[in-house]
Amino acid sequence: MITFPNAKINLGLSIIARRPDGYHDIETVFYPVAWEDALEVHADEVNDSGCRLHLHGMKIEGNPEDNLVMKAYRLLASEHRCPAVEAHLYKHIPSGAGLGGGSSDAAFMLKLLNERFDLRLSMEILEAYASRLGADCAFFIRNTPTFAEGTGNLFSPVSLSLKGHQIVIVKPDVFVSTREAFAHVRPRRPAHSVREVIGMDVELWKDYLQNDFEQSVFAQYPIIADIKEELYRMGAFYASMSGSGSAVFGLFKPEDDIPPLAFDESMSCHVGQLQ
Repeated sequence: MITFPNAKINLGLSIIARRPDGYHDIETVFYPVAWEDALEVHADEVNDSGCRLHLHGMKIEGNPEDNLVMKAYRLLASEHRCPAVEAHLYKHIPSGAGLGGGSSDAAFMLKLLNERFDLRLSMEILEAYASRLGADCAFFIRNTPTFAEGTGNLFSPVSLSLKGHQIVIVKPDVFVSTREAFAHVRPRRPAHSVREVIGMDVELWKDYLQNDFEQSVFAQYPIIADIKEELYRMGAFYASMSGSGSAVFGLFKPEDDIPPLAFDESMSCHVGQLQ
């Protein structure tokens, strides 16, 4: 069986407050994007238990045993009947980009195993499992536009459709530490909440929809700020860093003619339509 885990972007990201446990309360909207990995699973003819993971495409740092796909398998296998499998992950979504690629891989692994082994787990149960793997993993279970608050783990539906709009995503060869990004942010409650701004006309987003990580990240990595400005010069009606970076996206109207990309070859780029 094969499935195609997709990326997400953050529409706005407000760091509201620092919590007593050291984490932060945030507000953001997750929106799915059709920049996809491929995840294939089939029966393991060699072993009688466990999961073997084979990685392809973009290089992923770290031990494959620590990959979220493996953690997803072990989590389900600890409580349900999951025969031995071989998994092949074809990586196209850049890591460390704020696009949720690893979280998506894990969530799609849960959904794939649920279908493959007829576990009959509900969406709510799958979301509960996914939340144990990472704060934004559960978003990819339903994979629809979602308002997230708390630490990014409390979800509610949002009435938003950008179907037909075009998107350009650019990921420079830069790694932004999420921990470091949080360390340089001063929490504040914005004059207009993310949920409120999302309900405005998209032409107003440029003035009201902000990512609180940008100020400190741009100061440390000017190339990320340059990409955002270039996307505006290309005609985007809204551009922003996604999450804590380092990917930046620009949104364009359905009828816009997007000029040829002129970014450095070391950067990863995606051009597509939103669903």
